[in-house]
Amino acid sequence: MSSPAGRIGARVKRGDDPRLLTGRGRYVDDVTLPRMVHAAFVRSVHAHARLVHVELDRARRAPGVVGVLTGDAVATLCKPYRGVLLHYKGMKTGAMRPLAVDRVRYVGEPIVAVAAESRAAADDAAALIEVEYEPLPAVLAPESAVAAGAPLIHPELGDNVLYETRLTAGDVERAFADAGRVWVRTFTTGRHTGVPLEPRSLIADYEPATRALTVWISTQVPHMMQAVLAELFGLREQRVRVIAPDVGGSFGIKIHVYQDDMAACALALTLGRPVKFVASRRESFLSDIHAREQTIRVEVAADGEGILTAMRASITAAVGPYSAYPRSSVVEGGQVLRLLPGPYRVRNYDAALRVVAQNKVITSQYRAVGHPIATAVTESMIDLVARDLGLDPAEARRRNLVRPEDLPYTSAAGNVFDSGSYQAALARLLEAADYDRLRREQGAARAAGRHVGIGLACFVELTGPGAQFYGVGGAPISGQEGTTVRLEPGGAVTALVGVTNQGQGTHTALAQIIADVLDVPLDDVAVLSGDTAVVPYGGGTWASRGMPIGGSATLLAARALGERIRTVAAALLEAHAADIELGGSRAAVRGSPERGLSYAELARAAHFRSNELRGVEPSLEATVHYTNPGAWTFTNGAHLAVVEVDTDTGRVRILRYVAVDDCGRIINPALVEGQIAGGVAQGLGGALMEHCVYDDTGQLLSTTLMDYAVPTCADLPPIEMYHLESPAPGLAGGFKGAGEAGVTGAPAAILNAVNDALAPLGVMLSDQPITPERVVRALRQR
Repeated sequence: MSSPAGRIGARVKRGDDPRLLTGRGRYVDDVTLPRMVHAAFVRSVHAHARLVHVELDRARRAPGVVGVLTGDAVATLCKPYRGVLLHYKGMKTGAMRPLAVDRVRYVGEPIVAVAAESRAAADDAAALIEVEYEPLPAVLAPESAVAAGAPLIHPELGDNVLYETRLTAGDVERAFADAGRVWVRTFTTGRHTGVPLEPRSLIADYEPATRALTVWISTQVPHMMQAVLAELFGLREQRVRVIAPDVGGSFGIKIHVYQDDMAACALALTLGRPVKFVASRRESFLSDIHAREQTIRVEVAADGEGILTAMRASITAAVGPYSAYPRSSVVEGGQVLRLLPGPYRVRNYDAALRVVAQNKVITSQYRAVGHPIATAVTESMIDLVARDLGLDPAEARRRNLVRPEDLPYTSAAGNVFDSGSYQAALARLLEAADYDRLRREQGAARAAGRHVGIGLACFVELTGPGAQFYGVGGAPISGQEGTTVRLEPGGAVTALVGVTNQGQGTHTALAQIIADVLDVPLDDVAVLSGDTAVVPYGGGTWASRGMPIGGSATLLAARALGERIRTVAAALLEAHAADIELGGSRAAVRGSPERGLSYAELARAAHFRSNELRGVEPSLEATVHYTNPGAWTFTNGAHLAVVEVDTDTGRVRILRYVAVDDCGRIINPALVEGQIAGGVAQGLGGALMEHCVYDDTGQLLSTTLMDYAVPTCADLPPIEMYHLESPAPGLAGGFKGAGEAGVTGAPAAILNAVNDALAPLGVMLSDQPITPERVVRALRQR
């Protein structure tokens, strides 16, 4: 018999293998199954322009084409949407649609969607579409967005400022007036993007008879996507099913709603046929969210002993023409605003944030949202203070870090550190790296004419947020997480979890929690996720919440199942539930191990002979939903980088990297180290090479992996990793997140190491990425 894949589009008759039928729970008599089609897009070639005319006739007549949609047609199916969070008072943005209507606002914005019987046919037809544009002035630099007379990206908004806010604490003016010294610097961080191995992709299948939409999609947030699709397309939420199989990398790129994804769903609704869309690598660069484009002017005051007394900052975040939906594009700047004081005891703080629109790709949340920017700025200023006052950088940090006796500590930005190992992490780092020896070796290298630098970075990482992050702002993003754990008739355990798997080992870690609580072999635990029709409601995977929230829900669900097992076993063994002990996949009476049942025996009795339970509910299943009782919890760490700079070529080579991280109670050290190492690699890329480069007309120049450099194994030294454990006191398992620590610490440690190497030459860099061109230019301009 031919495979089901070989029969798609074939006529199916009663008696055929049921797997070849519709898959929608019904038999067919004599029908033709809808053949899946493929989507391609015509995208804007201008950063800002009016759409004068779109000629579609040739494309509609092209071989294999089954449908062509423009913005006006999709607008009748899908509501416009705005990425506004209500708790960011005064925030505004223009409306976004799946396909542009009347105007395009960045190079790569989709204008026309084409569906054809193959991707090649769809691409060929898209190439036949002619778009007539009326180019408009493009707003690219953040300063030009707010200049007098600047072109308006959304005229109805009145200006290009999407959001402004200010955060103050203490008596900043007096602290600066009384300061022994004041240091001022301006830092910039270049745009970069996630570049996951698997690009964004989906298959959307619509059943017109029941108005049911099923979407298989590479996403971190299936329940959010279910809610969004139902709302935007006017469908009943229970009729929308989102399935997120194992995802090949995401890094926050796949928590957003993309215009082309919505357009592909609109094609499915229009055609009544499954529609597949897989972004090419070039399309990914042109449409995946970017991040990190910020300018921060910072002032730091300190006394003669290097004790920080005050900080002032002005943050400008340029975020593209729209605020991303539904999470918005203001959160990254807001994170920088709240994280600049870092893990230090600075009490006087005044910072302003301005978020502006521009005609580039939308920016939004990407791994370690805002953390690498804030950490690099603050850690660079700590080094500057230390250098000018003749202090060792490690000693300057030691004098300012939060101490154990300060906990719980509320920072000047309002962050509550309920636990942590700030001083201990630095001490462990210096010991593990043999810091004094490194300084002696650096001196010898300098004497030999080599430019070797050592960089430190101490940081905090916000993890495990609850509803305070998005839900309170009206976004359909769950702050809680659900887990169902059940004992199967054969004695194995199945867990259904809301958190998703992007390659970080979530299923393994959750299975370990369950196996530990119920004392069963790890192989007896199966973890399923990613299907809104199957798993409990949850927020998915983002902001390092998998273990703090999902792990805690799973821990409590496993404990609740343990209680169910004890109750059922007590009924079968004629004992009190309090006297039942669990161990070795068995339930037995305390003190009488011969009076016991294996989990399989107990489960078979409950499932097949429930009459033996005498009034006890025949249930061996437990569901728990859990949320962080606080706003979030903080991981902390301390990293060290050793680099050598070639002053002729500007090339930076990393000689050594040491990381100490405290992510609370550790479930699986190997998985944590994988997260740290991967994060360091990504942080290194952002610090040294990754950059979404635009020309002065708004054309993205880095749309291939030949132009957009990502780190390879050749760029990374072996990463030495050490762990401390300060359990989170407010969370059920004491778990904290680990997914973003590496990318938080690495840019700061590398920037400081480069500046330490160049300090004898009178050079200090404050722009990232630290490309060879920038190093050479700085050396020539000194």
